[in-house]
Amino acid sequence: MASSQRKRQGTQKKRGELRVGTSGYQYRHWKERFYPGELTQKEWFGYYAERFDTVEINNTFYNLPEAGTFDQWKEAAPAGFEYALKFSRYGSHMKRLKDPAQSLDKFIEVAQRLDGCLGPVLVQLPPRWKPRPERLDAFLAEAPSRHRWAIELRDPDWLNDEIYDVLRRHRAALCIHDMLENHPREYTADWTYLRYHGNHYSGSYSRQFLTAEAERIATLLAEGCDVYAYFNNDQEADAPRNALDLRRYVNDKL
Repeated sequence: MASSQRKRQGTQKKRGELRVGTSGYQYRHWKERFYPGELTQKEWFGYYAERFDTVEINNTFYNLPEAGTFDQWKEAAPAGFEYALKFSRYGSHMKRLKDPAQSLDKFIEVAQRLDGCLGPVLVQLPPRWKPRPERLDAFLAEAPSRHRWAIELRDPDWLNDEIYDVLRRHRAALCIHDMLENHPREYTADWTYLRYHGNHYSGSYSRQFLTAEAERIATLLAEGCDVYAYFNNDQEADAPRNALDLRRYVNDKL
């Protein structure tokens, strides 16, 4: 083998890791649309985890579960499965990132019980809230760097270079989503977090859309970027179907 070829192989980036799932999985209207009718609700997670290697947990945003719930999630997860957790709205919407240690400490105390099953933490900021880069900077400085943090911005004024610089400084990912029209595809870390909300959480994405997304994701993976992607169009059980299709289209391009 030529030395130049060995050099190219030696410096080649490791391909990024792809995880695709849905935002939540316990939807009663998914029965007989995604979950077979003969399954009990207690069997739904096992069925889900046979098909996906990650899920985004929403109820940590509304009410932080007791420690025992996290222990049960860890026990139920198969090898290699990851939970992405939505950060408490107490810290993001009520405190608006003020006094970050107060909300972070309580959240991390129970979240870390997931151990190796803990994936990224998604911090969704409220709409109609003007940019506070210094407050975001202070929050991320307090957030434990051993975990991955993604920030979902719901006010378009936050989408600017000053905010991106804050995210890059803390190696936090800008969550790229479709609740805001023409959301920029800005990558602020060596990994990224994608959310597909559909048309107000309903409707199925077209094959054309999903294959275009798959092309972008395959490029990111080839560049060594890890990708987490979650579908939140849960009505009519479109989310799991679209998630399975997206993963298949990405795999076809690798």
